[in-house]
Formats: sequence, C-alpha cells, structure tokens
Amino acid sequence: QAQLVESGGGSVQAGGSLQLSCVASGFTWDDQAVGWFRQAPGKARERVACISTIDRSSSYAQSVKGRFTISRDYSKNIMYLQMNNLEPEDSAVYYCATGKSSYYYCSGTAFPWDTWGQGIQVTVSS
Repeated sequence: QAQLVESGGGSVQAGGSLQLSCVASGFTWDDQAVGWFRQAPGKARERVACISTIDRSSSYAQSVKGRFTISRDYSKNIMYLQMNNLEPEDSAVYYCATGKSSYYYCSGTAFPWDTWGQGIQVTVSS
C-alpha cells in the first residue's frame, strides 16, 4: 500500500527554521514528481514547492521563494522541505504528495497529484 509520512513539524518563533521530511513506503517514486502543500485554517490548499520529473526542476510559490528549499534523496525514498526565516503567515498544516506525469510540470494546475501524506502542523509565533 502506497503511503507517505511527514515528520519534523512543530512550533518555532518567527525567523527560525524547520526541516520537514516525507518518507515513502509501499511504492517506488523515482519516476514521480514530489511536492509540498500547505493549508491554513479558512484558506485554500496552496502548493509550496515541487520537483518535476520532466527535467528534475524545482518550483516554488512566490511567498516562499528564497526561504524554502525542496530536495529529495532518490536512494532513500525521502524528500525534504527546508524552511528558513519562517514567518507567522507560514503557519499551516503541511502535506507531502506525489504524482506521475511525463507531460505536465508539477507547478501546473493540471498536474495529477494522487498520493498524499496525512499532514503535519507547523506553527510560527511572532
């Protein structure tokens, strides 16, 4: 059974850092794009960062560019989101996800994300 499990969330003061991890089990994701999403209370889910399989390029939401870095370790089936200089507006439940497409970049709205983690809370206090 395909499963994604996030870890590394928690509470931090503004300006601090956190690193989220997402481990995949039950499937091989070498040929899949990976991404991080977040959802704050009362807001729509937002794509934070992702890595496409077409050319292994990364894409970031404008709000996190220069502060967050997505990476993946193909040999260990794990992906990361390094979050630096955190702001209270970054507080949300963060989800990792995977999907497969040889046609769409992961930043596109049509990208078929089909496997999701359970989510992990990140809280940034001012």
